[in-house]
Amino acid sequence: QVQLVESGGGLVQAGGSLRLSCAASGRTGSMYGMAWFRQAPGKEREFVAVISRSGYTYAADSVKGRFTISRDNAKNTVYLQMNSLKPEDTAVYYCAASSSYSTAQRVREYDYWGQGTQVTVSS
Repeated sequence: QVQLVESGGGLVQAGGSLRLSCAASGRTGSMYGMAWFRQAPGKEREFVAVISRSGYTYAADSVKGRFTISRDNAKNTVYLQMNSLKPEDTAVYYCAASSSYSTAQRVREYDYWGQGTQVTVSS
């Protein structure tokens, strides 16, 4: 199995930046795509960005140009650099890994999940 641990969440003012990290351990060779999802109060968990093992990335339209996902395979770590943060970015951010897909965007296509880290953006 794979264990994922997120870190880096916190409180930031609108327009500010935050960098999230997700450290993976266990059978990391089973991981293909790694992604970030987020869930705001009263909302469904939504896709944010994904990166394949080879470095291909795709981000949701709502964060394109502001968020950047990256991956360090040697460290088994994925990052999410968040710039120009908006209050609507406020959510619990979850790291996820898929053992079957490289660039999936659906919750059900991910096998492993972190515990989540809170990101709060004040106006």
